[in-house]
Amino acid sequence: MTLAIMSALLDEQRGLLAHLSNPQRVQRAGRTFWCGIWGRHEVVLVLTKVGKVAAATTTTTLIEAFGVDRVVFTGVAGGIGAGVNVGDVVVANAFIQHDMDSSPLFARYELPLYGCASLACDHQLTALLFEAAHAGLAGVGEHFHHDALLKAPNVHSGLIASGDRFVSSADDAVQVLSGLQAAGFDALAVEMEGAAVAQVCHDYGVPFAAVRTISDRADDQAHVDFSAFVTQVASPYAMAIVSQFVKIL
Repeated sequence: MTLAIMSALLDEQRGLLAHLSNPQRVQRAGRTFWCGIWGRHEVVLVLTKVGKVAAATTTTTLIEAFGVDRVVFTGVAGGIGAGVNVGDVVVANAFIQHDMDSSPLFARYELPLYGCASLACDHQLTALLFEAAHAGLAGVGEHFHHDALLKAPNVHSGLIASGDRFVSSADDAVQVLSGLQAAGFDALAVEMEGAAVAQVCHDYGVPFAAVRTISDRADDQAHVDFSAFVTQVASPYAMAIVSQFVKIL
């Protein structure tokens, strides 16, 4: 069985390549895929680039060309749920597209011809990723959180919303969250790729799980020190979580 590990940005995946034995570089569909062995598993690492179309293209290529049969996404997101703070981690249990609106033909947020608005992540894979998040972050150590001027992170599980725009103002965040809540959906975080990966994996019947470190509260401060946060916090978190995940998978 082959596991794909995806991220949108290089810094979100920095350091993971060093864990692959005999990595092989493959260029396809405008992407660089790294294939190798991590522990007992065949693994493919790839950067999706940013946005839902780029993520869907990458996921389709992983399945069609590389035969992956499990997909995990790791990266950062903006927190919009109550109690979801900067430095926390959200393990997705489902994804929804907050910019999907085909009304009046279909209800707002509903995926046309799918009969649903949200797509669930694979239960078993998500449970393992949730366990890995707790164990991996515990292993990072209190000294790291102190040095990074963060409290020890909480690990949340819930709905993540994806859309093709960077939610970077308080008004935008309120609009996204209130719209979803009015339709009965309570999202914890917002990002730009996960729902597309979930939809492709749903179409192919490939198990999918995702974890996101909260880099900001998707408000007017969303742009402040983003690159530094990804490098200094989110990347070490991803390394700790993914390493633990591969170990228990």
